[in-house]
Amino acid sequence: MGNMKQRLQQVGAITARLQKEYPTETRAFLGFLQKAEAGRALDLRVKELINVGLAVAAQCEWCIAFHVEQAANAGATRDEIVEAGFMAVIMHGGPAYMYMTPLFDALDEFLPEGGK
Repeated sequence: MGNMKQRLQQVGAITARLQKEYPTETRAFLGFLQKAEAGRALDLRVKELINVGLAVAAQCEWCIAFHVEQAANAGATRDEIVEAGFMAVIMHGGPAYMYMTPLFDALDEFLPEGGK
């Protein structure tokens, strides 16, 4: 199994644990996410591309894995996802540049070369 798929499993595992051990806080956080993502002005593909850039800037491999997969599922192309990553590099510099590595790891797992 690829490293990025393992990251996604870790996201699921920590979410399940937090839901069990801290249900009030986790429910509030997940509810906030649902409400924040519910806006109508941007479609899901654009939102996920924004999230990809933010994940690279935040240097969060779990976030990169999650949002690259979500962007690909929403119809984003490899080039769009890479460009979103570069927007983070513009604003965040060298550290974000190096987090293009897990971005490409996620792309290779979720949207192989030649895929849309």
